[in-house]
Amino acid sequence: MGMTELPPGFVAHVANIGIKDDTKDLLILTAADPSPAAGVFTRSRFAGPSVLISQDHIADGSARAFVVISKNANVATGPEGRANAEEVVAIIARKLDCEPEQVLIASTGVIGVPYPMELVRNHLRDMAEPFTSTSADDAARAMMTTDTHHKVASGAAGEAVVVGLAKGVGMIEPDMATLIVVLTTDAAVSAEVLDPMFRRVVDRTFNALSVDTDTSTSDTAVVLTSGAAGPVDAGALEEAFYAVALDLTRQLAADGEGAETLIVVSVEGARDDAQAKRVAKAIVNSPLVKTAVHGADPNWGRVAMAIGKCSDETDIHQDRVTISFGSSEVYPRLADAEGLAVLAKYLAGDEVEIHADLGIGEGAFTVYGCDLTDGYVHINADYTT
Repeated sequence: MGMTELPPGFVAHVANIGIKDDTKDLLILTAADPSPAAGVFTRSRFAGPSVLISQDHIADGSARAFVVISKNANVATGPEGRANAEEVVAIIARKLDCEPEQVLIASTGVIGVPYPMELVRNHLRDMAEPFTSTSADDAARAMMTTDTHHKVASGAAGEAVVVGLAKGVGMIEPDMATLIVVLTTDAAVSAEVLDPMFRRVVDRTFNALSVDTDTSTSDTAVVLTSGAAGPVDAGALEEAFYAVALDLTRQLAADGEGAETLIVVSVEGARDDAQAKRVAKAIVNSPLVKTAVHGADPNWGRVAMAIGKCSDETDIHQDRVTISFGSSEVYPRLADAEGLAVLAKYLAGDEVEIHADLGIGEGAFTVYGCDLTDGYVHINADYTT
């Protein structure tokens, strides 16, 4: 696979500042000038300083730079943590000769540990300028924590390109956007159009993702523009954003901590899309469904259980529901021994699709997740040690 370039108008600085090991742990992504931007963030009541600062800075619908410090979340670190994050933003703003409000920041990693500020200050003071890297792959690698590989996706809208970077494989049940994600484009688009467009895309992609039902304190998803390609059709741009975001969502789900199987759950025939999403999340988040998929166990009754536990959805009636794995219907048409053997073979693949039709209305939604393995337990049992 060849290297993916950032869109025209963007450059990056990638480095190791020694937070945890010798891998890259700092990304500074910049546009030539402040340009329209949008962001969606975690709704966690323990949101970190990076989230709170970025929410304030992006409120005017523009940004010039996005900095990511990985392997340290700087969450639950009190006034010191807030002051440290503000100092990082201020230093970078001085380097770029822009206002601090034009710099967004995201952090990811261990909670409850302040930034190692001497290391951060020393690097930011001595880093070479101007930035010259245009590698999206290098930028994505700098955001990684427990990811097994970096995540990049690209697309096009007319003459403009869209390039997305993402990280995150655990503590993922977005309630806003997700993890750390940045979409970049050289399309010229107003902030008034960009913000609702991005939120629509996030709702159908990153907010449709779950690895372990746990919402991060640091979830940040932003879109930055450079305008270098000029205006493009808004519909085409939204389609490109969606394609790139969906690609990243699938990559994130497939790389869930310890994961071996991507699970895609589609619910249709719901009262509305919101109901379909609630039911789909109940299925993809079920530990019993996840472990059945991991063990290639054709126990479709666990999907029926997950639908049934949505007890507030009183218009769901079991005699209207249809459940399928891939193209094989398992309820109400019950599989015989031969059918269960075929289903077990299907479940042993790299991707499993689960379908449920509620038989109520026209609502539909698709969510993305992964199986639950002993690898997940090992990774998280040893996370800080």
